[in-house]
Amino acid sequence: MMDEQLFHELVGGWFQRTFRTPTECQRQAWRAISHGRNTLVAAPTGSGKTFAAFLSAIDDLVKQAEAGSLSDTTQVLYVSPLKALGNDIERNLEGPLQEIQQGLESEDGVKIRAAVRTGDTPQTARAAMRRKPPHILVTTPESLYILLTSASGRDMLKTVRTVIIDEIHALAGDKRGAHLSLSLERLTDLTPQPPLRIGLSATQKPVEEIARFLVGCSGHEDDTESTDKIDCEIVDQGHVRDRDLSLELPPAPLEAVISAESSNDVYDRIAALIAEHHTTLVFVNTRRLAERVARALSDRVGDDVVTAHHGSMSKERRFDAEQRLKSGALKALVATASLELGIDI
Repeated sequence: MMDEQLFHELVGGWFQRTFRTPTECQRQAWRAISHGRNTLVAAPTGSGKTFAAFLSAIDDLVKQAEAGSLSDTTQVLYVSPLKALGNDIERNLEGPLQEIQQGLESEDGVKIRAAVRTGDTPQTARAAMRRKPPHILVTTPESLYILLTSASGRDMLKTVRTVIIDEIHALAGDKRGAHLSLSLERLTDLTPQPPLRIGLSATQKPVEEIARFLVGCSGHEDDTESTDKIDCEIVDQGHVRDRDLSLELPPAPLEAVISAESSNDVYDRIAALIAEHHTTLVFVNTRRLAERVARALSDRVGDDVVTAHHGSMSKERRFDAEQRLKSGALKALVATASLELGIDI
């Protein structure tokens, strides 16, 4: 059962109507967050990590709204390495926020708002955020950096109380992660109190290294390796997934330049795999190759169930392809790095 003492009745009621009972990672995360602890939730997809992080933040905003103290300031910052995932988060927040607010009587009429700020955000939407900041801001590491370099961005972010970093394991080991660490320290220096940091991660080993990355310099008491010295609660609900991995080669001999015969063999085999599975993601190195492979597979599987996805496409076409794939309208999507290896799919 859900611990009703942790949440406002509107928030707890919505969750129980929607999900009935929380998962174990949600229970543990909520307890840690309620005590003001930096928290890393390491769990597989489908375990409820997103609401393990968001529900406590929404609850705090609801309590402020009921008390009439909710101002037009940004309090929750959600950072995602993927633009597509950020759009999903905003859409998935709209439903619960609308339902919760139906039972919330706020005398000053303030409503809890969420908005996305990425490189694809139109100038009109950016200007609207400056005039009336969202309570929950969804962004990427790069857009967070840009916000921190502008006076208006810093003014919006100086009220942040909670930072949620999704897919943190995808950032921890590369330059984007180092860049994000710098931005988080700048944010900490900007706010009156260090924001609570919540990380959402797939199963990783050692998970303690991801926790160190999450809390940054201020979360370490000393330079020892002891996890007790890290100011972070680790909720580790990981497990090993079964994998079916195979390496396939076309029957014709490989050459420096692929022959038409080998190309047809490759396309025929991919088409056969598409027919055997519900959803197939095909990754290629270049945008031109994405279009070429998508066209070849369309001839074999069907023009309406296969499409391409790459950076030269407009954001509207990319978003449409992602939604068609998730809804089951597409059987296959041929993508470059624009789909980030399908992490959010």
